[in-house]
Amino acid sequence: MNIHQLGRAIAILCFPLLLPFSCGRAGKLQSPPQDSQSEAKSLSTYASDWNELFFRNSGWFGGDGIFAIPLDGREFVPAGPQTRTLFIFSDSVIGDTENGTVKKGGFKMIHNLVAVLEGKEPVEEKFEFYWPEDETGAPTSLFEPQTPNTKPGEYYWLGDGFVNIDADSTLYIFAYRVQDVPTGSFFEFEQAGVSLIAIPPGSKPPFREQRQLDTPFFFPLPDGSGKISFGSGIFANTASAGAPDPDGYIYVYGVAGLHLGLYVARTKPEFFEDFAAWEFWNGMAWAKERDGVAAVSNSVSHELSLSPLPGGRYLLTHQRYGMLPEVAVQVSKSPVGPFFPAKNIWFCPEVNQDIDYFVYNAKAYPHLSAPGELLISYNVNSFDFFVDILNDAQLCRPRFIRLKL
Repeated sequence: MNIHQLGRAIAILCFPLLLPFSCGRAGKLQSPPQDSQSEAKSLSTYASDWNELFFRNSGWFGGDGIFAIPLDGREFVPAGPQTRTLFIFSDSVIGDTENGTVKKGGFKMIHNLVAVLEGKEPVEEKFEFYWPEDETGAPTSLFEPQTPNTKPGEYYWLGDGFVNIDADSTLYIFAYRVQDVPTGSFFEFEQAGVSLIAIPPGSKPPFREQRQLDTPFFFPLPDGSGKISFGSGIFANTASAGAPDPDGYIYVYGVAGLHLGLYVARTKPEFFEDFAAWEFWNGMAWAKERDGVAAVSNSVSHELSLSPLPGGRYLLTHQRYGMLPEVAVQVSKSPVGPFFPAKNIWFCPEVNQDIDYFVYNAKAYPHLSAPGELLISYNVNSFDFFVDILNDAQLCRPRFIRLKL
């Protein structure tokens, strides 16, 4: 397994980096332990239809870092038959499985790829993965670092993204530059920066028209205890995105520190690439100076989401403390809080299947959710990945649940 994936899942004990890795499919989908959670124990239910979509036995059969971007930019409008959703993944495994297992050396791991879903329903025939191949026909990563600050050997894990329909409909995706560093310890990697990938309207995979920009959104905390990495989640609070009480700003969330603090920056859509125009929440007001940025919550995960609720409220969805086995939500009355204490809405039973299994990176998908509920996913991985994936090809696929609102 790629070191990055492990690092994010263990962020509680380590650096404020990104998170873990991937999943699979073979044979017929079996009812998982989640189904045993009654309504009395959980506000959520297992989303069998979405889990089946990602339960695959050929091609892509696992990947982490899943985000879903409506390509029409309508983040908070229910998807329809014409909606196209771009799913972006970080470390992913590609190959063939048989009877729930995979042969040693029978798969290839790449650092990122995408998939496109046509329509609103999780139908396999309308869901297609995209990744490039090298001259030998082997899968390769879709996005490779090409910015001026990029150093040899670096690669990308992907953050959140959105379509900036209030400007020129550019598709933006945050991308974390990461490099392997042979330290002799368990965490032989480090994050080098945060890039922004800009893809023109109408582009299709492999997105050859892309531009890549270095950003200033990876910097030390004021107290020096870690580095903030922005791009963990994006909230487009605009009328065009379908936000119910829009203020016209794009909010971008970052995570950092031993306590996994949540930090917020914002900008107007037309200034998204003008990084000097961004503002940072300092706990009392918005300021141009990033050094005064203050945490609005803690014990979150390196990937998360903010969704509008009826009545002017907002719902923050995340994995409790990065990798604890609970999906949690927090309610607030503004995109910067104050946030009510976290409420656990799902126990992730996969951690009880193997001593090495862990979970991480819960987030919600408003435009793919039915009225009165919220579709949520989380990732599953193993600290002994290269052994466990051989016997459990379904290990690293994302799991989906539905939260009653």
